[in-house]
Amino acid sequence: MDTTIDQTITFVKKTLANAEAGHDWFHIERVYKNAIHINAIEKADALVVALAALLHDIADAKFNNGDEEIGPRIAGDFMKSIGLEPAIIEHVQQIIRNLSYKTSLGLVTFQSKELDVVQDADRLDAIGAIGIARAFTYGGYKNRVLYDPEIKPKLNMSKEEYKNTTAPTINHFYEKLLLLKDLMKTGEGKKMARQRHDFMLAYLDQFYLEV
Repeated sequence: MDTTIDQTITFVKKTLANAEAGHDWFHIERVYKNAIHINAIEKADALVVALAALLHDIADAKFNNGDEEIGPRIAGDFMKSIGLEPAIIEHVQQIIRNLSYKTSLGLVTFQSKELDVVQDADRLDAIGAIGIARAFTYGGYKNRVLYDPEIKPKLNMSKEEYKNTTAPTINHFYEKLLLLKDLMKTGEGKKMARQRHDFMLAYLDQFYLEV
């Protein structure tokens, strides 16, 4: 397992060398560490959890013209190249397909304990201080307005509406980030999310005070 993980880390670092800062190797590393921490309690398949955490953003659809199969495809080709079993490859690909928040806005067709662990680990990196930094990093990358009081957050969006939104970054807190605490699946994920959620609320209070 150690050799497999080392090979995967090398592959991910090389592939994401020029990635947008909120979806780079350091994001992957944080999610990987979160996943290992949560899985120490959840006891899901350790190899599947590790591989899915490391490969989950190998080719994010939003940076690849909305192609939602490019990530699973690249991850699958890599795993085949290092000789992993088909069942493991398929499981990791299914986790990648079903990990993102936008997937929860449509029909959920796949579930596993390993998905729960990695999904919680990824969502933890979308909230708290890191989540705030990543939100504004991506907003800057897309040249989005920080805040516009005339543009209200749109709640209960469909998957397509969420994928195509160009709303101000502050709206993203209400449209996704503040919702993640209650979507955590694992006990440890829920516990870790509370403090990060409260930090975002405090940040928003300060933001509006300064506005």
